Amino acid sequence: MGEEVDQQEFSRADRTRHREKVRRNLDVFARMLREARFDTDDPMTGLEMELNLIDDVGDPALKNAEVLEAIADPDFQTELGQFNIEINLAPAKLRDGGLTTFEESLRRSLNDAEEKAAKVGAHQVMIGILPTLAEGHMDPSSLSANPRYKLLSEQILAARGEDITISISGRERLTTTADSIVPEAACTSTQFHVQTSPDQFADYWNAAQAIAGVQLAVSANSPFLLGKELWRETRIPLFEQATDTRSEELKAQGVRPRVWFGERWITSVFDLFEENVRYFPALLPVTDEEDPLEVLESGGTPALHELRLHNGTIYRWNRPVYDIADGMPHLRVENRLLAAGPTVADTIANAALWFGLIRFLAESERPLWSQMSFSAAEENFQVAAQMGVDAQIYWPGIGQVRATELVLRRLLPMARAGLDSWGVPAEESDRYLGIIEQRCQAGTSGAAWFVERVRERGGEDRFDALRATLLEYRERMHSNEPVHLWD
Repeated sequence: MGEEVDQQEFSRADRTRHREKVRRNLDVFARMLREARFDTDDPMTGLEMELNLIDDVGDPALKNAEVLEAIADPDFQTELGQFNIEINLAPAKLRDGGLTTFEESLRRSLNDAEEKAAKVGAHQVMIGILPTLAEGHMDPSSLSANPRYKLLSEQILAARGEDITISISGRERLTTTADSIVPEAACTSTQFHVQTSPDQFADYWNAAQAIAGVQLAVSANSPFLLGKELWRETRIPLFEQATDTRSEELKAQGVRPRVWFGERWITSVFDLFEENVRYFPALLPVTDEEDPLEVLESGGTPALHELRLHNGTIYRWNRPVYDIADGMPHLRVENRLLAAGPTVADTIANAALWFGLIRFLAESERPLWSQMSFSAAEENFQVAAQMGVDAQIYWPGIGQVRATELVLRRLLPMARAGLDSWGVPAEESDRYLGIIEQRCQAGTSGAAWFVERVRERGGEDRFDALRATLLEYRERMHSNEPVHLWD
């Protein structure tokens, strides 16, 4: 939810007007797709990363306002929790050394920000869920000061009509409740963006959905929540539950959740936006004065404010994005399912695997999604979140296979071919896909390393073990030595 929202209360009339405007936006969007009014030349890629903040002993530092003031860099922004910040990197072309550019600019920005944040008693950590979060941090007072977060929390709780229940079973079990969406703030992610034409969007989105399970399995980095060892990527069930506006009765009726894998392969980007409008009521019915049809017919580019704001409150793991740059509209697939880290090098390696695979699969003559059911892709996703590098997933022509073996046997050559199609220099492909290859050979990940280290400290108090391990993790994170090389 990147939009600023000034309005804090909504009437029934506001909601009625907003619904009509969203549908008008959707009609104009459909016309734009028919008339091919999109920037499709020389597609860009992008990367955003959400970070956690800790103090000197490894506990959450609720200081994002102070940290952002100290950093004083517009690339860094506030996030939902006071123990979060976000960095947005400038878009890049992969053929122009984009992967190396992402790594170098990310390291430079984070190192500079770390030096400044340390002066106010905070340190950045790239991990999906802060392992040292405790029940006391799950309080509305932990929300960032920006009023849009308080408003979003109120609207989700109002739509739900009751407190949020978090119930996750992994190696251990966690059950707790919350009276705000602060648990959502525990979920920090890395987002990869790829620009695509309307004609190719469905292929890129379907490809991203098809590989979500294997992508998650080899990159999991969120094994602990509130002191419990749960899933290898606990962000997945936590985010699904923390933003769920449905009561138990609505779940039983089959109402779709706002954090959503989806339910079918698509044939057009319009399918996703139309589903969003058809299935989900507005959380933030803020209506702009723009007449999108008038803007379009006068030769301009409509902002489609209401459609974009609505889309920002439906949390697909692979989200469609309509945006405008230099007056030209474009479409992007936003991949939102991975945690950051453990290092910048690991993160860019994850990006290389994703960019390469979706390019290869989207341009294949026989689409992968014509060979597997959508439900199989969703099951892969859930199993991978639970099991990480130990996950056994389904793959067409093979059946059940360990995710790491699948990457080594089948997917790395595909990813390399995809990166070649992007024009990525061979030395970049070698470096980043080599990290993925060695991680799979070692059978490790950020989550696997963290769990093993905590278990080695089994005689200690759990939170003492988590703090000590997190501080060790942070030290190794700064080395930029990929996690498969960590002891």
